[in-house]
Amino acid sequence: MERRSVEVVVVSDLHLGTYGCHAKEIINYLKSISPQILILNGDIIDGWQFSKRYFPASHMQVIKEIISLAGQGTRVIYITGNHDEMLRRYSDIQLGNFQLTDKVVMEINGKMTWIFHGDVFDATTKGSAKIMAKLGGHGYDLLILLNRFINWWLRLFGKDKMSLSKKVKSAVKEAVAWIDNFEQTAAELAIEKKYDYVICGHIHQPQIREIETKEGKVTYLNSGDWVENLTSLEYHHDEWKIYHYNEESFKNNNQKFDKKLPQLEVVKNDIDMYINTLSLNNPAAFAPFIQNLNK
Repeated sequence: MERRSVEVVVVSDLHLGTYGCHAKEIINYLKSISPQILILNGDIIDGWQFSKRYFPASHMQVIKEIISLAGQGTRVIYITGNHDEMLRRYSDIQLGNFQLTDKVVMEINGKMTWIFHGDVFDATTKGSAKIMAKLGGHGYDLLILLNRFINWWLRLFGKDKMSLSKKVKSAVKEAVAWIDNFEQTAAELAIEKKYDYVICGHIHQPQIREIETKEGKVTYLNSGDWVENLTSLEYHHDEWKIYHYNEESFKNNNQKFDKKLPQLEVVKNDIDMYINTLSLNNPAAFAPFIQNLNK
């Protein structure tokens, strides 16, 4: 398949390392695009539910595809989220085309765009509520597994797939109100800061809409996720669009993954040199990271 040229792509909430992650579909998508900038807007690797027992080759292949895009000239910006918050202590690291940060403000064709994951608005990701959120995450994983089993039977009988999690969300008024409040809060802050666009992830709800208050207006965007919706945001020809993954477009792509994890082509010398520089400047702060590397 020939790659599509796209100026900017924003993906979020891949949740690599969980049963709900659609790794094969993510790989198909990454192989189909050639973006100038790829923004990974949080919850890419799910540190909350990460287990050495479950990180299949297809999930590692996603990481390899991202590194491959960076090697081909794509600027990759990894914005941390709540599920990959363990990376926040290393924010503002830059290695070649790869950058790790907590938020980004960039000018895209004269429009100021504010991009961050969005968990700062969510009280359930902080303090004691975070423990309950983690437990709820395991329940959500079970719901996704049950959903896949149901969809397997539906496809067997020629029926359309369904999403249990979407039905639950749409049926619970509190969930609908929470999403509306999230979008409104992000928009009001962006208007206050005089931005033209604000882009979030976190709530697994793909969206592009203009929000106006008495203080001004802003375009709010959300990249959705790759657990339920399989969506991303693409900027091309002066326009933002929501990309929806379509199985039919990739039906001839029969990806097969070995049980053995694929080797990552990493320029180790450059990374070692960067780590040594950081450790010399601030050895105490960087010691835990070095210890993890040596395990």
